Amino acid sequence: MIFRSPFRFSISIQNLLAVLMVVLLASSSALAQNARKSGRESNANRRARIARQIADTYGHRWEAAGGGGYMRFRSGEFTQKNSEITFWANTTYYFTPKLGLTGEVRGAYGNAKIGNYNPSAAYVGNPQISEYPFLVGPTYRFRMKEKTALSAFVLGGPAIGKFDSGARGLSSAQLGFWPSTNARPAFSVGANLDLNMYPNLAFRMTPSYTATTFGGTVENNAGFEMGLVYRFGRQKK
Repeated sequence: MIFRSPFRFSISIQNLLAVLMVVLLASSSALAQNARKSGRESNANRRARIARQIADTYGHRWEAAGGGGYMRFRSGEFTQKNSEITFWANTTYYFTPKLGLTGEVRGAYGNAKIGNYNPSAAYVGNPQISEYPFLVGPTYRFRMKEKTALSAFVLGGPAIGKFDSGARGLSSAQLGFWPSTNARPAFSVGANLDLNMYPNLAFRMTPSYTATTFGGTVENNAGFEMGLVYRFGRQKK
């Protein structure tokens, strides 16, 4: 009678398990390497896509923008500041993706406050006044991202002031306001935050400071604007 040892069968099972373990480890290592490689490729593709979109967004030659806003304005040397509703419209020509030249027109409308000491206060009430700056100057983008952009501007030019149109026949001097004028120097500085909805369309928010000289001195006025920006044309490469 021939006896077969179970020891040899046991050794064969152990060898098989060892081989299976090696295969599993090798497969896991290969899968991990492929996953890392795929992740690197995905990140590279994402970076390339973002770079293309940034170049597409800020490669436009022109920007046309406009909207409305709010400003605090002093109508005379001794009057209180009044609130004004504003509009603005501008066009920017970009020499490079960062540097451009902006031309802007603004309008501001409000009701001036006459001091109680003025005998005309009860007769006139709070008359309407308005200002219209026409400004030009450089705009510089210092942050250009896929979804947002930050830029700063310095603008200067003449401003028209109308301070007696609602005075019921009285002069602006009688009401304690600045004299109405067709051209007085003004300048403005501020920063634009653009929220890009598409490469050629953005929503803009702009805190700004505007200095006027209607009274022969510098009048300090702070404001805030918002509106839409449309980009078009292409810069030459």
